[in-house]
Amino acid sequence: MAYQEIIDHLHSLANPEIAEHSQRFFKTGKGEYGHGDKFLGIRVPTIRQAVKQYKTASLSTAEKLLKSEYHEIRLFSLLLLVARFSKGSADEQEKIYRLYLRNSRYINNWDLVDSSAHYIVGAYLDGKDKSVLDKMARSRSLWERRIAIMATFYFIKNNQFTEALKLSKQLLGDQEDLIHKAVGWMLREIGKRDLAKEVAFLNRHYQTMPRTMLRYAIEKFSEAERQRYLNGEV
Repeated sequence: MAYQEIIDHLHSLANPEIAEHSQRFFKTGKGEYGHGDKFLGIRVPTIRQAVKQYKTASLSTAEKLLKSEYHEIRLFSLLLLVARFSKGSADEQEKIYRLYLRNSRYINNWDLVDSSAHYIVGAYLDGKDKSVLDKMARSRSLWERRIAIMATFYFIKNNQFTEALKLSKQLLGDQEDLIHKAVGWMLREIGKRDLAKEVAFLNRHYQTMPRTMLRYAIEKFSEAERQRYLNGEV
């Protein structure tokens, strides 16, 4: 499938009003996490439909699309890679995983990470050495750190919590709010499956963890329990 055909199709779907809203929503102003990103203005369901239309596009085309200056074209590429990974052979899955990691600098906003990391990185690493996640969690790149913790969502869904808890502890001192939110989210997901595991982690670390991380982690607790944690009364 021709690269230019996909580009032309996605540009034909552009909506300036949606693009303007997305510029604000994804914090593209100076000093914000999405600074400099550009948007065409395409809703996610529309992008998903386009992925179905061009599902036979090659991995080399997907990689080229991932380097686009436009957010939605990068998202299209990632959703295409996720779809290909889910149905691919072991060899194709490895190629997609390695393509993903070598292009991590283009996976540079929270929605791009969250819609792909656990489907590709987490799924590929299941049953394999996961030391790459430790390395990514120590990266200077906010997005590589988010990829690392979000990849563990795949393990959590399969009731495997060790890696997520280890990275959560490693990221307790992270300075970025988007990491605090992601870690808190993963802790909450652990709690949905094994509340005792989440509570044990919180009881050890809640007094030093960032407030946003704690709030996300205890979101599903009763009001009384939330207040006990927030007021340091556990």
